[in-house]
Amino acid sequence: MTRGVRGATTVENNEAGEIIEHTRTLVLEMAEKNNIKPEDVSHAFISVTKDVDAAFPAKALREINGWKYVPVMCMQEIAVPGSLPKCIRIMMVVNTDKQQTEVEHTFQREAVKLRPDLLEDVQKDQQK
Repeated sequence: MTRGVRGATTVENNEAGEIIEHTRTLVLEMAEKNNIKPEDVSHAFISVTKDVDAAFPAKALREINGWKYVPVMCMQEIAVPGSLPKCIRIMMVVNTDKQQTEVEHTFQREAVKLRPDLLEDVQKDQQK
């Protein structure tokens, strides 16, 4: 079965090193939380807001050991007025036996504001 695993983070500055670093941290946490190995990943889409253009975040995945051959595509997020600035979002499509409700989505830094409902679900499950 394939499932989508969501992740998002933000950067403080539109600088290549920071974009790569925060993307790498996000991908590693997404993989750890969901027990994802690179060979489980069908592909990943990475979107950025228009104020993040100093580097391709996909470079971070290519630099992670074992992730070199994972197909990744970067694109620009829709510029909705009032949306979260300097944001990097990932949609990773993986082969997994997990049910959709068991997938743990990852939101870091200012991106925790994007889907508080998903974070609340995880917290409730951890308290059980």
